[in-house]
Amino acid sequence: MNKMGTVPVKKLMLSMGIPIIISMMLQALYNIVDSAFVSNMDGGEQALNALTLAFPIQMLMVAVGIGTGVGVNVLLSKSLGQQNREKAARTAGNAVFLGAVITAVFMLFGIFGTKLYVSTQTSNPQIFDMAVTYLRICCITSFGIVFFSIFEKLLQSTGLSLHSTAAQISGAVINIVLDPVMIYGLLGFPALGVAGAAYATVIGQIASFSIALFCHVRFNKNVEKKLRYLKPRADIIKEIYAIGFPAIAAQALMSVMTYGINIVLVNVNEALVTAYGLYYKIQQFILFAAFGLRDAITPIVSFSHGMRDKKRISDGIKYGLGYTVALMIFGTVILEIIAVPLCSAFGLSAETESLCVSAARIISLSFVFAGINIALQGVFQALDCGLSSLATSLCRQLLFVLPVIYGLSLSVSPDLHNAWIVWLTFIISEFTTAVIASGLMFKIYKDKVRKL
Repeated sequence: MNKMGTVPVKKLMLSMGIPIIISMMLQALYNIVDSAFVSNMDGGEQALNALTLAFPIQMLMVAVGIGTGVGVNVLLSKSLGQQNREKAARTAGNAVFLGAVITAVFMLFGIFGTKLYVSTQTSNPQIFDMAVTYLRICCITSFGIVFFSIFEKLLQSTGLSLHSTAAQISGAVINIVLDPVMIYGLLGFPALGVAGAAYATVIGQIASFSIALFCHVRFNKNVEKKLRYLKPRADIIKEIYAIGFPAIAAQALMSVMTYGINIVLVNVNEALVTAYGLYYKIQQFILFAAFGLRDAITPIVSFSHGMRDKKRISDGIKYGLGYTVALMIFGTVILEIIAVPLCSAFGLSAETESLCVSAARIISLSFVFAGINIALQGVFQALDCGLSSLATSLCRQLLFVLPVIYGLSLSVSPDLHNAWIVWLTFIISEFTTAVIASGLMFKIYKDKVRKL
């Protein structure tokens, strides 16, 4: 009997969620470690700025990979809940095909599009060269992160989140170990600077993909694996993206938001771009915990939806929201306590460090609302309400961010003494979105769950 339909939801969510949370937090950790090593090399603050400019495209790669994976996760879990193993197998096979297509697109962008993209955000030649170098390496070797995102979701959809965590941890450790070796030129390696950071990152991603692939082939017994299932099926792909496209759009909005914020802030002061870029990676350590729990909420609620089990759906929503809020409160307290020593570890100028500390202190007050929004997005996806998930993302990452931060940036003085005001954008955005998302959840529960 599949544990997704038998283990009590409260226990199942913890057993699935904790490994995913650890995995996601490790992913965020090696983003922070990347930044720490880069910021302490010669020209470190410029290098950190370059990584900030490259980051939206990296997030877009993750968005397309994970968004496709979310569609696969929900469709596969639901198919297994309906005892349709043939459809589950075709879903997994089509996921592999889609991964190959996504990889080809980002490889082409890496070869032909990086210079044009970076030139829209900076005119500093040193930052431009470093950003192009870093981003080109990440895009051309994007198969690691794309296929890991696919196989991670294949494992999570059948309750094997511990295996996906092992793959994520392995890649993170390899990345962290290789960072100083390849950036600074240790153990006989040449000092490659930001190129070394990029190579360390993609090698770690390839390692994670390789281990996730092995675990899927070896341990994922709920999914039949035959070459014929790799043949693309329009009906399967359409179903995957009916669920996954809103998730892709939601994740991609993070890229659009960061890109837009970079453009707004660079017109005020480059130090604001560097401070926000570093803080963004720091906050991911907390918010990725919410994303990890969401990745447990989605298959649990989706499987229960396939079973038409109202109580397990309700429990999934209740415990998912409860655990997420508790995590976000804990994360807020921790970040408020360690903001100063954490930001001082990156070799920043006094001005940039002060801006980063103010970002940590102010934006972290939005974490509880952000956690609610993230958890509800997972529920919306599981209940086949992708448009509600997309609407939530549009609100928290676009509609209530870019216009607000642009307006607030106009009041920042040239000496930046009141620059903290721009960080209020995120509290306004997350709170307003949480009110809207809660209203959507009430309506969806009334229309789809109560009637089961």
